[in-house]
Amino acid sequence: MIAPRIDKLLEHVDSNYAAVIVAAKRSRQINNYYRNRGEGTFDEFPPPMVQTKSKSYLTIALEEVAAGKIAYHYR
Repeated sequence: MIAPRIDKLLEHVDSNYAAVIVAAKRSRQINNYYRNRGEGTFDEFPPPMVQTKSKSYLTIALEEVAAGKIAYHYR
């Protein structure tokens, strides 16, 4: 079961595909944040923006999308 639910995600993104792209990119940023935590590169890789019990970077990214913490635009 996916958490958060897809209907919560679609309130903040245009489509399922946009949710996947945004969450995947943010998941990579969170991964890099934890890998480079001791090196002081927080400007490039911001820390997670939601409090969560999950250790999965993708789940954290999806929770950020559902909370409306991530803004995106098409090029």
